[in-house]
Order: sequence, then structure tokens, then C-alpha cells
Amino acid sequence: MADVVSAAVRSRMMAGIKGKNTNPELLLRKGLHARGFRFRLHDKSLPGTPDVVLPRHRAVLFAHGCFWHGHDCHLFKWPKTREEFWRAKIARNQELDAKAEATLAKTDWRYAVIWECALKGRTRLPIEDVLASCAEWIRSEVPRLEIRGS
Repeated sequence: MADVVSAAVRSRMMAGIKGKNTNPELLLRKGLHARGFRFRLHDKSLPGTPDVVLPRHRAVLFAHGCFWHGHDCHLFKWPKTREEFWRAKIARNQELDAKAEATLAKTDWRYAVIWECALKGRTRLPIEDVLASCAEWIRSEVPRLEIRGS
């Protein structure tokens, strides 16, 4: 099926998608702050530039977009145009994610990945449940957490 907009319009639309301060990220930050957690944002000195950094707990959170990170869920579909470009781009994002997670684990940082599908779409979880899981994990010593849609 052909795209419903021109290549130039699609390019402009994709370029306008931001990588920081996304709605899922803002939802997590607001909820964690309300629960008393204090954190830094987008610390470039850490692998993967985590969205939320909790130095006191030696923990970081990533709010991953399902499309950009190639998540296996209903929110991800391979684009029909420029397939080679998109497969390479998403594969590279996944490689960078794996590398960042391995480096964080080696340096005794705990990390959580909260997928976009856990916060929106037909498989979304109640936000209170997601935030409670995050808060419980932050206070624990568990090395890794992943929250995905149901």
C-alpha cells in the first residue's frame, strides 16, 4: 500500500518526532516525582543517555518507543517504503540498546525499560500499576526491570 502523504511530507513528519520529553517519559517522571523520587534527566555520561537517572538508587529508566526500538508488539510495524533503511536503523537502535544495557550492568547500574505499549494502545496497563512496579523496583536490589503491554 502506498503512503498517504508525499515522501517530503513523511520525511518532515518523521524528523519532527522528538527523542526527549516524550509523553510516555513525562508520564513516568510526573508519577515518580509524586511518589517522592528525585532524579536527573538524560545524563549523557551514562551509556544510552537514560531518560531518568536515580543516582541514590543507582538505577536508570528508559522509556522506549515501540517503533524506534523494534518492539514485538501491536504498535510496531515495519514501514513499507525504504525498507532497507528502516531495517538498518532499527537494528542499529537495538544494538545500541543492548550495548548500553551491558555496560550499565558491568558498572553496577540497575536499569529498567518501560515500553510505550505499556502506557498507550490497546495493551496499555493502568498507569498506577506501572508506577507502582517502577517504585517497587527502584527501592529493591533487582538488577533489571522490563514493563511491556499486557
